[in-house]
Amino acid sequence: MIRLDNVCKDYHTRLGPRHILSHVNLTLERGRHIGILGRNGAGKSTLVRLLSGAENPTSGRIHRDMSVSWPLAFTGAFQTHLTGLDNLKFVCRVYGVDWKPLVPFVEEFTELGIYLREPVLNYSVGMTMRLAFALSMAIEFDCFLIDEGLSVGDARFGDRCHVELFQKRKDRSFILVSHDPNIIRAYCERAAVLHLGRLYEFPTVDEAFEFYENQHVPPPGPLFD
Repeated sequence: MIRLDNVCKDYHTRLGPRHILSHVNLTLERGRHIGILGRNGAGKSTLVRLLSGAENPTSGRIHRDMSVSWPLAFTGAFQTHLTGLDNLKFVCRVYGVDWKPLVPFVEEFTELGIYLREPVLNYSVGMTMRLAFALSMAIEFDCFLIDEGLSVGDARFGDRCHVELFQKRKDRSFILVSHDPNIIRAYCERAAVLHLGRLYEFPTVDEAFEFYENQHVPPPGPLFD
């Protein structure tokens, strides 16, 4: 289970503190899928970083009793002067996983060929995204974090990524963050909306989408704060 208890997140700016998330509460059980809708700038990516442990909340607590991935296809943590293979070894050391059995999967899935053993700084954006997604799939997590920026190259490779994530790992939990209600509908059984720093949770995706489209209307469900 993952549980957010009264989580707040502020960032300091030259004009003073900026409140991004305010008293957010959320519970996700094992094997469940939730979508989080929000406009650009609503705090969706901030929430994902908090869930992954990349950042800490300003106040409140995040409880995790299952393993949580980094945001899928996130490339910001790569050591670009290392090869793709060396980055695989590094990530495996961080998570306490033996890297050797994972090499064939990463080689086959990324289709990088000889470039897997070349420095990442020589990769194109698409090659880097392929490596990032392959590493996300190579290490098995109980819960996957999927940010709206997930884009992994051509349509064929994108289809393979969807098979790996949404079919082969459909028994895992995941949190899918997007501003596209069609993606949320396709993969999630319930949804919440981030609006003005608050998280509004709904029993169905359709109810969440209705509120998302009419955010000036008071929400029909409870406000989790």
